[in-house]
Amino acid sequence: MSQMPQQAALSQCPNCAEPLESDDRFCGVCGYDLSVVPAPPQDHPTLTMNGSGAPGRETGKGATWPGVPAPDASGTPAELHLPQDLPGTDSGGSPLQPGPPPAAPAPPPAAPTPPAAGVRFDRPAQPDDYPLQAPDPRAAADAASAAEEAKVCVACRAGRVDDDGYCENCGHAQPRERDHMEQESGPVAAVSDRGLRHHRNEDAFAVGHTALPDGSPVALAIVCDGVSSATRPDDASLAASRAAGESLLAALPHGTHPQQAMHDAIVAASHAVNALADEPAEAREHAVHQNAPACTIVGAVVTSGLLVVGWVGDSRVYWVPLDRAAPPARLTEDDSWAAQMVAAGLMNEAEAYADERAHAITGWLGADAYELEPHTASFKPDRPGVVVVCTDGLWNYAETAGEMAEAIPVDAAARPLHAARVLVGHALDGGGHDNVTVAVLPFPAPPQGAGSA
Repeated sequence: MSQMPQQAALSQCPNCAEPLESDDRFCGVCGYDLSVVPAPPQDHPTLTMNGSGAPGRETGKGATWPGVPAPDASGTPAELHLPQDLPGTDSGGSPLQPGPPPAAPAPPPAAPTPPAAGVRFDRPAQPDDYPLQAPDPRAAADAASAAEEAKVCVACRAGRVDDDGYCENCGHAQPRERDHMEQESGPVAAVSDRGLRHHRNEDAFAVGHTALPDGSPVALAIVCDGVSSATRPDDASLAASRAAGESLLAALPHGTHPQQAMHDAIVAASHAVNALADEPAEAREHAVHQNAPACTIVGAVVTSGLLVVGWVGDSRVYWVPLDRAAPPARLTEDDSWAAQMVAAGLMNEAEAYADERAHAITGWLGADAYELEPHTASFKPDRPGVVVVCTDGLWNYAETAGEMAEAIPVDAAARPLHAARVLVGHALDGGGHDNVTVAVLPFPAPPQGAGSA
């Protein structure tokens, strides 16, 4: 059955605060009519809005808020507790030092905001102005690199390449800087690839074009193959190709004959490789079994009417006429064991190159090389064609001039970069046992500004 709420008895007079008995209807001191006072509500809030928690529960700082005890039988009101009566702690859990009592009570603010838990008020005053630190240039560089377009995998052409150099889609390891290189310079182009068996690319090349003193065009290509059994073969090939290319580009515009310029370029390349062996004595003491860096070199210079080649080692130059009915030709002779056997009449070419000693070179660039004069030769082809400059990583799979002519595309003179790519692909399809580098130059040299279509 439902019941009506009963009015609760007052504990003290609301007019003079005189203690009252439970059955008093008037105040015995001031005569106040107690029946006109409404009973206080019996409901209590269940949510706290200041973050102190429910009564009787521990706060996050270790202080316990006491619960409200029920009034005793005498009706004496419960003892009141104020916030300042609780032992406070700072953010480290230490008791707060009591401050001096206030001189006079101040009126409460209009909308007091309790401090958040863990805020300390004992910090020293801070200056209004703070010095600003200069921006870190590395952070700016990182932001710029992050803004760059993500690299795409060379294998699947879809996945993004992570910081370790692997595709996030197919997991393919991406080529390093020298694992695959391509370059065009006017009418000449070159491609170099690590191959399928070697752990690094020890080949290097340099291509360029300029003009002779009479204004006629000239194109050039240098290809170098590092000797794997030597120390730092990749550094040797890179130094030699750069030195030879720079020497040719400097000499030809000043009227030096192309054949003499080629000779001087090979000498400059030899000096560059020899310089790599000039290490401190301390370095040689820790690597007494290392030999000097070494590489081979081959190059070609093409003008409007002259073709010049130069070489030391077993890298080669091939001539392939555009008219495939005309015979192609190999323009260099290897500095190798096999070539010596053939020259001495001890073996025919097939027998010599089938021997396991065939590719042992007898001439190279390096501090420990024999005294050897650079080989140079000049040709005046009677028809247009293309010149192929390559390492043995290619000619192992197209050894004869006829095989090279079959491997190169028929439009090689108009598209030298495409032709170089096709020849590198031919070597990779054949097994790719060595580094592969090839440069393609059209003959005669086309006018300035012409290049691959």
